[in-house]
Amino acid sequence: MQAIGDFFTWLFNDTTGVICLIGGGIVICLLIALLMERKTKQRYFNHEKTDSDWDLFDDDDDE
Repeated sequence: MQAIGDFFTWLFNDTTGVICLIGGGIVICLLIALLMERKTKQRYFNHEKTDSDWDLFDDDDDE
């Protein structure tokens, strides 16, 4: 049990431990986002863009 306590002490109190914690969180979030994007593309593979579709970046200029 002392090893687990030492690990958590290192993880939250040491600078390198906090950096590893933040880096691990970023990697986990990126993996989750990639998996969700892949499943979404598989589910809606034949979706054609219509005039009523909302676009965040508004790539289509009507000028």
